Amino acid sequence: MSAEFEVWAPTAGAVAVEVADQTLAMTPRGDGWWHAPRSVTAPADGQADQSVDYAFLIDGKGPYPDPRSRHQPNGVHARSRTFDPGEHVWQDGAWTGRQLAGSTVYELHIGTFTPEGTLQAAAGRLDHLVSIGVDFVELLPVNAFNGPHNWGYDGVLWYAVHEGYGGPAAYQQFVDACHQAGIGVIQDVVYNHLGPSGNYLPQFGPYLNEAGDTGWGSSLNLDGPDSDPVRRYILDNALMWLGDYHVDGLRLDAVHALRDERAIHLLEELATEVDVLSATSGRPLSLIAESDLNDPRLITPRDSGGYGLTGQWSDDFHHAVHVAVTGETTGYYADFEPLGALAKVLTHGFFHDGIFSTFRGRTHGRPIDRARMPAWRLVVANQNHDQIGNRATGDRLSATLDAGQLAIAATLTLLGPFTPMLFMGEEWGASTPWQFFTSHPEPELGEAVRTGRIGEFGRMGWDPSVVPDPQDPATFERSVLDWTEVSEPGHARLLGFYQSLAWLRRSRPDITDPRFGRVAVEVDENERWLRLCRGETEILVNLGTEARTVPTDAVALLASFAPDGDAVRSRTPSAVTLAPHSVAILGTPE
Repeated sequence: MSAEFEVWAPTAGAVAVEVADQTLAMTPRGDGWWHAPRSVTAPADGQADQSVDYAFLIDGKGPYPDPRSRHQPNGVHARSRTFDPGEHVWQDGAWTGRQLAGSTVYELHIGTFTPEGTLQAAAGRLDHLVSIGVDFVELLPVNAFNGPHNWGYDGVLWYAVHEGYGGPAAYQQFVDACHQAGIGVIQDVVYNHLGPSGNYLPQFGPYLNEAGDTGWGSSLNLDGPDSDPVRRYILDNALMWLGDYHVDGLRLDAVHALRDERAIHLLEELATEVDVLSATSGRPLSLIAESDLNDPRLITPRDSGGYGLTGQWSDDFHHAVHVAVTGETTGYYADFEPLGALAKVLTHGFFHDGIFSTFRGRTHGRPIDRARMPAWRLVVANQNHDQIGNRATGDRLSATLDAGQLAIAATLTLLGPFTPMLFMGEEWGASTPWQFFTSHPEPELGEAVRTGRIGEFGRMGWDPSVVPDPQDPATFERSVLDWTEVSEPGHARLLGFYQSLAWLRRSRPDITDPRFGRVAVEVDENERWLRLCRGETEILVNLGTEARTVPTDAVALLASFAPDGDAVRSRTPSAVTLAPHSVAILGTPE
């Protein structure tokens, strides 16, 4: 912990820090930074440690919380509290990290993963994650936001962990527990915008982009005057998670919304600094971009002209699988109606790779160099927080599909050529929805979110009258996982199949082979079957409502699943007849 209070306020005429019962004038350094000795160590009321509460005054206005606050025990509008990350005694000395290649990611939201909604409670469920082969947990944003409940994308104090989850010390303990369980941690971070309540950055300096709002909130000044310290604010935040909190990777939210026209893009600069930290710490550190661009330059190495990120999401995979199992073709799903769209995604990575997108009304994307790019750099899911929570009612696939269709989606995700990501609860077909929820204390902001939410669904053809009120506490409560379902027969059967898929990923090298050239797909549009070949391992899928015969060269049946009964109705040396909505995995015998 620094021996000084420091803050960047380049346009201020005077800056002071209020700490304990004192107001200390701060001294300018000449580069926009102000400092004052951290000589006051009297603990705040009720505190047993030596941390203190403090806030800044800018030209007599305030007090404002520290933009780099590590701890906000009383909310985003209150004083900051000092926090020393070096006080935690780490128990993960044997942890050497984990690479993204070959791994399985599990996306979870701390507030709804358990009934308690805390980091400590989430740590108590790690054995369950180990049982389904999880290598990384990806936490939705945990930084401080206003109100008790939020998806996390309304954060305003990026350096602080939300107090309702347990605060920064509990976060360190959670990461420590994950590492001891053999699981890495990826933290979702939002650098493209700030939340609508508690954003005091403009009081300190030119943090914000004058171009204005992204649609989700204010964007940051990445390329204008005084943007160097703003970029440093982001870079230091990333290095904080990876260094002080021992996190193994970052998921970068909506990087297509980062407004940066400098010669060296923020993402390239971030990747460079993270690679340095990886080298000095001796463990792999991953950067995964969420991008709507379908641009492989994000994951192309820097020495080949790319940004050098580790991986990126492929929404095209989600859309193709979703349409294949649900038949839904409204909005952005329209282009994915043919089963051939899924075949293209499985073999090319992107569907829109320079072809026309009817939803966008223009050509979209760029092809992946499949001879050089490993398939694992694409992170894929059949469900995630966006694709569930941004539906009108927040309905999971389990709300409308039978168990066989859920198993098909799981198999294509976990045994396909890409890095699979599961969304919490999908492994047992959770019946709870995951809806969009907020808890803004300001009535006018709550109403704006409520009405804005209803207006978002026109282009998808969804009925706005069924949209739940984000501000209603019941919307949040409905979204909390019900862990009692795990032991119920139907849910337990699906969970057992997920565990079988995890075992196949671990035991068969074909499944984690990263070469696009080792992937082949055959489909029948009329009979609605698909055959995915991964080397000598074959995944046969019947998406139709009648039994279908699918060709195969494989010998041994490794695993199968149908809504009820046996998936394999009959077989010959060159074909397998599959039950409706069923899947079979075949290959060479062990």
